[in-house]
Amino acid sequence: MLPTVDLPVAMGWRSVLFANWPVDPEVVDAHLPDRLAVDTYDGDAWLSVVPFTNVAVRPKGLPESLGFALPELNLRTYVTYGDERGVYFFSLDADGLLGVAGARLFHHLPYYAADIDLAAEDGAVRFTNRRTHPGARPNAFDATYEPVGERFRADPDSLEAFLTERYRYYTETPGGDLRYAQIRHERWPLYEARVDVRENQVFESNGFADPESEPRHLFSAGVDVTASANRTP
Repeated sequence: MLPTVDLPVAMGWRSVLFANWPVDPEVVDAHLPDRLAVDTYDGDAWLSVVPFTNVAVRPKGLPESLGFALPELNLRTYVTYGDERGVYFFSLDADGLLGVAGARLFHHLPYYAADIDLAAEDGAVRFTNRRTHPGARPNAFDATYEPVGERFRADPDSLEAFLTERYRYYTETPGGDLRYAQIRHERWPLYEARVDVRENQVFESNGFADPESEPRHLFSAGVDVTASANRTP
């Protein structure tokens, strides 16, 4: 049995891009654990590529100065489990061997080691990812993104809220057990985003064809987050 550590984690999520593609629900359902159902908006399932950086990652209660940074790139979708809504991660690339090892061992999340560069200049973020995890599929990503327009918070029934206001994530252990954790943070402060993607292997590396639909892009400077221990539903 894999170990479980009942210790909440505090962190900040910064320079976040939500790059979201509508897809046929059957495309997503084929990749989900049996106990999860695809969540849809106006009949569409969504695949979201999310580059950002974690800052001050640490056990809750410790000062921020003792935390560490963990730049990350993930592919996620939107699911339900009974009456609960959440996200499901297909993969999470991160630049930090300690963070990757801990997330895999204690939180059962599909993290992969990667070299990530994240640099911000004049409000624009340049994000590059190269997966280095032994034996894993290649996963290259290279994009520049920046906020445009006025900051807003999503209306509760809007697509923007559907894509961002999620407070539970699900994952599956190597043995097939479903796990989840609760996430706490303020509502996302959002912007429309201008995005230039030069390379994106994220779909291919997770067994998906590149979506033919037009993406919906959103940017956030970030929120402070607390994640509960990972547990069985």
